[in-house]
Amino acid sequence: MHATIATPTASATFASRALKRLGSVAALSGLLSCQVGAAASLEPDPPKVCSPCEAWNVPHEPFRVFGNTYYVGTAGLSSILIASKQGLILLDGALPQSVPLIAENIRKLGFRLQDVRLIVNSHTHYDHAGGIAALQRASGAVVAASPASAAALKQGGPTEDDPQFAFGLEHNAYPAIPALRVIADGETLRVGELAITARFTPGHTPGGTSWTWRSCEKKRCLEIVYADSLNAVSAPGFRFTGTNTLSSSISRVEMFSCDVLLTPHPDFFGMETKLQWRLQRPDENPFIDPQGCKEYAGAAQRRLDQRLEDESAQVGPGPAKQR
Repeated sequence: MHATIATPTASATFASRALKRLGSVAALSGLLSCQVGAAASLEPDPPKVCSPCEAWNVPHEPFRVFGNTYYVGTAGLSSILIASKQGLILLDGALPQSVPLIAENIRKLGFRLQDVRLIVNSHTHYDHAGGIAALQRASGAVVAASPASAAALKQGGPTEDDPQFAFGLEHNAYPAIPALRVIADGETLRVGELAITARFTPGHTPGGTSWTWRSCEKKRCLEIVYADSLNAVSAPGFRFTGTNTLSSSISRVEMFSCDVLLTPHPDFFGMETKLQWRLQRPDENPFIDPQGCKEYAGAAQRRLDQRLEDESAQVGPGPAKQR
């Protein structure tokens, strides 16, 4: 299944009408050709207050990962840009207060936030979805998400089946996104020559989604994977015992065709270590690692095994921190 996101030549009237019929267009033809609205000035939502938020939101210089794939996030929260002359795709919006940093990083690379045509999400916790509403308003982009993620994004917080739901509304809430496109597992979304495919990997959240695409540098093309968080982290009282959802997603990520691994938290793909390596050996690209997905999945499975062992021993639900 394919969905095409149009370039900004569509009229405001067409955009309004197209938005109303997103569901029917997708059902009839698998094609989406619309622009949610005209770009507006950047107006970030109020900042999220949380114990790790300040450390997560430290500014970070943007950089090219490989080909037309760039890192535009903060020191602690990933946001990934895929670029073409026909428009940009942005993956994840970090915290509400991360939006000016993401916008500035896009500008530093020579691109414009107003040229973002599509915004997609890994999972619907405030540290990855909190900035999406403001980024959508400023760019006029289409936001696309899995059915379960769409339900959370529309209400501005996790649904009741999310492992972290019991942390409560005040802890979990972020700006809601009323207008978005619901997508299917395996669906490929296109912006001009760009093509990005949704791979549902639930477990950390009900709608967790990994994303795959191909980036080329000269004549070399590689498979890029933005793998969702695979951590068995929850609010007190939630049990992963009795469901194989997360384990199945871990197995799926392990099998991805994967030359470059990126993740919602940059420490999980060793961003700083790899950047230091690149400084020392500029002729090598340390982000190219065909074993990256397998190692990421293996570490996640070990953490899940430990969590299940703790649940069996009734130790408790594990560390109560969001990752």
